[in-house]
Amino acid sequence: MNAWSVPEPKIYPGRRPAAPRSGAGRRPDGTPDDDDRVEIGPTPLAFREWEEAGVRVPDLAALREYRLERLRGELRRDDCAGLLLFDPLNVRYATDTTNMQVWIAHNPARACFIATDGPVVLFEFGRAIHLAGHLPLVDEARPFGSFFYFASGERTDEMAGRFAGEINELLRTHGGGNRRLAVDKMEIAGVRAFDRLGIDIRHGQRITEHARKVKDANEVDAMRCAMVSCENAMREMRRAMRPGMTENDLWAVLHAENIKRGGEWIETRLLASGPRTNPWFQECGPRVMREGDIVAFDTDLIGPYGYCVDISRTWICGEARPTNEQREANEVAREHIATNLALLRPGLGFAEMSEKSHRLPERYRAGRYSVVAHGTGLCDEYPSIKYPEDWERSGYDGVFEPGMMVSVEVYAGAEGGSCGVKLEEQALVTETGHELISTYPLEDW
Repeated sequence: MNAWSVPEPKIYPGRRPAAPRSGAGRRPDGTPDDDDRVEIGPTPLAFREWEEAGVRVPDLAALREYRLERLRGELRRDDCAGLLLFDPLNVRYATDTTNMQVWIAHNPARACFIATDGPVVLFEFGRAIHLAGHLPLVDEARPFGSFFYFASGERTDEMAGRFAGEINELLRTHGGGNRRLAVDKMEIAGVRAFDRLGIDIRHGQRITEHARKVKDANEVDAMRCAMVSCENAMREMRRAMRPGMTENDLWAVLHAENIKRGGEWIETRLLASGPRTNPWFQECGPRVMREGDIVAFDTDLIGPYGYCVDISRTWICGEARPTNEQREANEVAREHIATNLALLRPGLGFAEMSEKSHRLPERYRAGRYSVVAHGTGLCDEYPSIKYPEDWERSGYDGVFEPGMMVSVEVYAGAEGGSCGVKLEEQALVTETGHELISTYPLEDW
């Protein structure tokens, strides 16, 4: 037993995590075959489709241990005593706990402290500390005293001071005199409270992004599973699409099919049709799709196991033949994607990829997408590869490594044009090159 270990996990003091009900077995990913359990997860439909697709289901226990050790490796590299997380996706990565993820993303009502050489302490929202009862990596769960203004009002500084005091005690107990604490993001009242205690706050986002960038085999398996679920949902979209339905009607199919398979949410509403496809970034609305309209969308989907599937496709609604403008935009987009995917390999520099990336025709450049490519994991992640035109303003260098999952994308719409095409593929960087993970076909008009 480590010096910091506790004989009873303090989910509730003196109570061990709940075991599966008597006679319950295990699902393919190692979780209890018990629909009454607290843990969210894939549905029987998802497991059935994964088996039919021949994809391997992750070992969740091993996946969780790998992710936590990745974080601790980065903490040791930066000589920090611990890591304090507020971003719900970082808390998910560290502990695999979830609680109202979208709401928590803009209401920082839970947090997690990870000692570099010590316990994982989850500070959970309200009376919800039972939600971590199934996870052995959480050594202790405590109720969190929120210190954002909606929750704490004029007592915000007081509540921030209380929380900082708890973290200070954990650092004193488990930090060995090290006062360096990495923090991913925190309310200003918290920053000031930690400053008053002499705690040296370090850049936690750098630690979390670099930990999350490289996936092991179990993470890749989980992402393949999420991809199969997303692409099956897209097939239901394609079957449902018809002239006369609204953009919202079509988007609702993707969302519903994701939920049916145990997916969790969709980060954006990026689906547009007809003239609303140019310029890009118009989210779906009540527009009625017409025969011959281009329909473009970006999944931005958080699927089973909380993993992101970030791919884009563009279709034509109905049976009409594409126009010359539609056909040209599609050809430009497909060439762009193919050229940039072909570059992807271990050892490739971010600046090198930007420099060698496909050049959009001049009339398409003003409407170019924000990135050539980006990392993908629990969401869009490090790195972000900029276009050459944007490199001086916001680009940064680095190197692709085996185990990185990358989304390569393009928007092709002529300036002032009547339509545009959005395409995106997801690929795994391997030891020798890359492997395409997305399989849903691109349309060749």
